[in-house]
Amino acid sequence: MTPSDDKLPFPGPRIGLGTDPTSVRQRVEAMEKVLERLFVIPGTKREVGLDVILDLVPVVGDIAAAALGAYIVWEAKNLGMSKTQVARMAGNVGVDWLLGLIPFVGAIPDFFFRSNTRNLRIIKRHLDKHHAGTAVIDAPARPIETL
Repeated sequence: MTPSDDKLPFPGPRIGLGTDPTSVRQRVEAMEKVLERLFVIPGTKREVGLDVILDLVPVVGDIAAAALGAYIVWEAKNLGMSKTQVARMAGNVGVDWLLGLIPFVGAIPDFFFRSNTRNLRIIKRHLDKHHAGTAVIDAPARPIETL
């Protein structure tokens, strides 16, 4: 028995599994959110994600975080982005991986060098330029006050 289209098996928005630019944008944005902005540290406004958490596990965590970051680069390559853009994104993941290999303090640079957020920005610029139909207008951070 298959669930109907009206009833989602999991709560939340649908993320497309296709190769169209809109589906790719949704997947990349979701992955970036999980890796960089999963939750806020209590008492601060600092967001952290799986990337920082994985960096606390020596070597294996760094490799896992780099593999997840490489997924975003792979999606960019499949979008047909230029070799220069893909190489820059791969470099961001590589720098993040190298910084994470520093024993005990490797998670600290992740607070300042967010490779996945940088890579998402590169992909969004490409999509906005070459696939304008995928652009999304973000809601304001604060509610608009009425008089």
